[in-house]
Amino acid sequence: MNEPTLRHAGVPYYTQWGSPEWVRHIVEQQGDPCDDPDWQTSGFSDPERYRFWAKRLCGLTCLESALDYWRIDHAPRAALLDEALRHGVYRMRDDGGVDGLIYRPFATWVAGAFGVHVDVLPQAPLEAIAERLNPRTLAIVSVSPEIRYPERHNQHQGGHLILLHGRDAGGVWFHNPSGIAPQQADVYLPFATMTRFYAGRGMTLSRI
Repeated sequence: MNEPTLRHAGVPYYTQWGSPEWVRHIVEQQGDPCDDPDWQTSGFSDPERYRFWAKRLCGLTCLESALDYWRIDHAPRAALLDEALRHGVYRMRDDGGVDGLIYRPFATWVAGAFGVHVDVLPQAPLEAIAERLNPRTLAIVSVSPEIRYPERHNQHQGGHLILLHGRDAGGVWFHNPSGIAPQQADVYLPFATMTRFYAGRGMTLSRI
C-alpha cells in the first residue's frame, strides 16, 4: 500500500464502559462495571441492564465517536441501543445471548437516522478498508478483543469492533472501546500485527 498518510484529528474516544481508567479493573480483574462511579453517563439507569449490555456495545461506542466527531446529534448510548434493537441491529437468542452487531440492519438504521452512509464489506483485506479512509470516511472493523495486548499471541480473530481513523503505508490508527491504556485511543499498529486479530470484515462510515 503506497497511500499517503491520512489521519482524522480529534476523533473523540469513548470506552464501552463508563470511564477509560476503569477498563482494566473490569476486564482483567472481572470487576463489577457498576463500581465505576460514572457508569450511568451513557444513559443507563438499571445496573443489570448495564452489566449485560456494556460489554456488547463496542459497535455503538464506535458509532458514537464518529457521530460526535461529525457533530451529528444523537441520543445517549442507552437510547441508541433501544433504537438499534428496534431496527434488528442486535437480536436476542433463546439461550439468553445476543447476535449482533449485524452489519446490514446497522447500515440501514444509521443512514436513515443520521445521514451517514455505511458500506458493508463482509470480505475485505484490512489494507483495502484502510485505503477507503478519506476526509469524509472512517471505518469500523472486526478484530479479536485480544488486540488490547498486541504484544501477546492471540487465539481468535473477530468478536469485537474498533474504529479506524487514520492510515499510512504501514498500518492504521484506531480507537479501541475495550482497550486498556496505552492501547485505548489513537493506537497505531502495523498491518502485519493488525491482521493477526482481524476477522476479514468491516464497514466504512461516510458523512454524506
